[in-house]
Amino acid sequence: MELISSRDGVPIACWHGGAGEPLLLVHGTAGDHFAWAPVLAALERHFDVWTFDRRGRGHSGDTHRYALERECEDIVAVIDAIGGTVHLLGHSFGGLCALEAASLTSNIGGLVLYEPPMSLAGSGWSAELGTSMQTLLDAGNREEALLLFFRDIVKTPSHEIAAMQTGLHWQGRIAAAHTIYRELQSIDRYVFEPSRFHALRIPVLLLLGGDSPSRRHRIAETLHQALAGSQIKILPGQQHSAMRTAPGLFVHEVVKFLNVHGLRTLSGGNHQG
Repeated sequence: MELISSRDGVPIACWHGGAGEPLLLVHGTAGDHFAWAPVLAALERHFDVWTFDRRGRGHSGDTHRYALERECEDIVAVIDAIGGTVHLLGHSFGGLCALEAASLTSNIGGLVLYEPPMSLAGSGWSAELGTSMQTLLDAGNREEALLLFFRDIVKTPSHEIAAMQTGLHWQGRIAAAHTIYRELQSIDRYVFEPSRFHALRIPVLLLLGGDSPSRRHRIAETLHQALAGSQIKILPGQQHSAMRTAPGLFVHEVVKFLNVHGLRTLSGGNHQG
């Protein structure tokens, strides 16, 4: 583990292993770097893979004042520490952070976004649900808040929730439960402005579960229309967590895309402007 200081001084805990072109993985809500455990070894056979704990969880630091912008600066700080051009893969809220980070640096090669949220419409989110979550967190009932998130907002199938509960990293998810509400609020406030990304000239893979809700398909299509170098890849039979439910398929699609768009084929990485 190594600590990298972000722009505001928060230490970001990072790990890396493997060999090849650098690939930075950005996990989603209610997780930490262990979220990538099912696919890490396979990815490391192809890349120098970097993972990190996003601020507020695991071994990374935090501040009392939270903003999505700080998360994006964290990603850029890690990319700068790696050096050169880096491939970037973000899942769920981590995908939104990765997308926004792409507007802050010219050192991204290929960008992979797996179902980044741009709206909570249709997710079951409501002010009442938010109040319920905050009440649970204030009472110290982190596990119930975590279950509320997966069950009622992400719509995770019950058998997947049960599998996570018996996994090695469930306690880490509970420990990070206090970060869920602030990230949901960030999604709720976020306004996607396509014009901000018209100058982005890097290859983008939009991963989408074939069985994911229609709202996620609409988001993928919105991004595809806005990002000139993008393509959509459907993961058949999957929803929001193919890293766990179909790790072989997930790795295959990521490796295939990044091999085609490897850094050796890019002249200067991110072609903006």
